[in-house]
Amino acid sequence: MTSVEQAILDALHELDATVKSISKTEPKPNLVSIFERIDSLAAQLPARANPDLVHYISRRSYEKARLLLEGEDAKNARGSCR
Repeated sequence: MTSVEQAILDALHELDATVKSISKTEPKPNLVSIFERIDSLAAQLPARANPDLVHYISRRSYEKARLLLEGEDAKNARGSCR
């Protein structure tokens, strides 16, 4: 895993944890900053990056991207856009 992929995975974990805690948190967290960081990191991926990862992130399929980066891509159900 590249350092950019690891940073994306870290941001995806942060997003997941933040979303799970949203009902218990006041004031509500700003998810936009996490989305912007993921977008910024995705823009740093090299041209040879895994096309599934690029696809998942561009479609905002963050759970699928997380599973792919964790080596669990087999758990991803294929969508109709393939």
